[in-house]
Amino acid sequence: DPHGRFSIDPQFGIIRTKKQLDHETQCVVVLTVQSQLGNSPVYSSTQVNISVIDVNDNPPVFLTKSDKVTISHTQPPGTAVYIAHAEDRDSGLNGAIKYSIASEQSNAFSIDPSLGVVNLTRTVFEDKQQEYTLHISAEDCGSPPLTSLLILGSLAAKIVILDINDNSPSFTSSPLSYVMEDAEIGFLVHRIVAKDPDEGRNGQVTYHILSGNENKAFVLDKITGLLTTAQLLDREIQERYSLTVMALDDGSPALSATQVLTIVVLDVNDETPIFLKQLYETAVHENQDPGEFVIKVEAVDRDAGLNSLLQYEILPGTGYEKFRMNSDSGEVITTASLDRETQEVFSIKGNPSRSSTAQLYLTVLDENDHSPLFAKTQYQISVREDLEEGSAILDLFASDEDDGLNGQVTYSLVDNTFGAFAIDSLTGSIITTKALDRETKSQYMFRAVASDCSTHFPRSTIVSVVVHIDDVNDNDPVFLQNPVRAFVLAETPVNKTVATVRTEDVDLGPNGAVVFSLMTVKTVFQINTKTGDIILQEPLASKDFSTQLLVTASDQGIPPRTATAMVTIFTEEQEEEISFSRSLYEASMPENSAAGGY
Repeated sequence: DPHGRFSIDPQFGIIRTKKQLDHETQCVVVLTVQSQLGNSPVYSSTQVNISVIDVNDNPPVFLTKSDKVTISHTQPPGTAVYIAHAEDRDSGLNGAIKYSIASEQSNAFSIDPSLGVVNLTRTVFEDKQQEYTLHISAEDCGSPPLTSLLILGSLAAKIVILDINDNSPSFTSSPLSYVMEDAEIGFLVHRIVAKDPDEGRNGQVTYHILSGNENKAFVLDKITGLLTTAQLLDREIQERYSLTVMALDDGSPALSATQVLTIVVLDVNDETPIFLKQLYETAVHENQDPGEFVIKVEAVDRDAGLNSLLQYEILPGTGYEKFRMNSDSGEVITTASLDRETQEVFSIKGNPSRSSTAQLYLTVLDENDHSPLFAKTQYQISVREDLEEGSAILDLFASDEDDGLNGQVTYSLVDNTFGAFAIDSLTGSIITTKALDRETKSQYMFRAVASDCSTHFPRSTIVSVVVHIDDVNDNDPVFLQNPVRAFVLAETPVNKTVATVRTEDVDLGPNGAVVFSLMTVKTVFQINTKTGDIILQEPLASKDFSTQLLVTASDQGIPPRTATAMVTIFTEEQEEEISFSRSLYEASMPENSAAGGY
């Protein structure tokens, strides 16, 4: 007993307390007691265990005397917003704590009696209250119970409700506004207003134009929402503006709303009537009866309503009394027979408070008294036979002194061109419609017609066209016989013609002129390049002589075209069968040809 809290009666052994005990400091005390008989040196000892029984002498104590928490006003019921914690040094029921809310300020909160957890019993959004003060008590379960009170709020501990930016701005101003087109720059057109029920920055709204103001006609004060003109307006250029405006709060993240603001520009009589043409031209037949329709003139006024209604009249001038104008429609009719030589030009004047003038020219109508004329009575042209299909070979042109349709010329072909040519009806260009072949047809003769487009009595002219087809080296020489077999005697003398090859080439000139040559290098024969005669140059070596010559025929075209033939020459009869190279031979010759002609 180092603290001297106990004493013992030395004679009777009664143990008594000397000081007040504290269960919370030491709940069990172990004492060692010695006993001694007389003055005997012998003694004995024993241990005495003393249990200090708890008494409910300690109240619950909160760990903090003040506190402050913040929550969102959108938290749902059942959300834990705070945990109250107290300690009681007693044991058992004396130290078991129960929590309760002592204040009756709001029924929005409840507390778990065992855990001290404060929960929301409902949302606090409807309260419109930004803070709550809760009085929380802690009571032990001893007998009698001891309590402690935590006053949240009185010691600057509060439950503060934070605003959440959960509301977008909403427009309360009208989406339609009107402004006169002569409004000065800076004129107030409209005030845009939007409301946001959030608090603080979450409810602060600024205004912005998103679209529809590309020409910078308006300016918007982003704080006040005042919309003013930044340029002079013109209803005739643009009579309506559709501005997409945005209201944006200052929350994070920011919320916004948009509205299409329609601004109608009201008309002012600031436009002058304008004729659709500055000069009207028409034609009227001479000597027509009065009342003949001449023309309808039309003017427009870009103003609206009464400002755009027009009245027409003819200005006084020479010959103006011969016409009458419908003041509403602008139709002009004659009041007398016309004489073009007397009066040709009239002026027409619009007569609202603003006016405009135009001129009207009356022209005597043309009669179709001229035929189309070609520059020549006949056209001759030469073209190559290898001209591609669709190629233009000749551009015909005929002029016609008449006007309008009477002077408009179209072209056509009246003769058979064997499908080789066609003419463009508008331009007069003659083109090929198929591939040409001089060997089939070397010349075409046909007629072309130029006709005007008069709707009553059209006139026309005919011209002849001759097309000569120029030769192109497009045909090979053709041997009349191929192969050629020739029998010679062994005693045939030198320079004797032993065989002749014949060809034909349907091309003209050098393209059809054929020369011959031998492709065999070593031979006793020679060929006449022009006639095709094969001539013996040396005596034959034996009686059973036999040879084959390869003859080439080439025309003189550029580049030349060639053909080859095989010529067999032998000295004695061969057993092999001799046959003709063709089953039918055809030839032509002019009448009255001289005897002996080939």
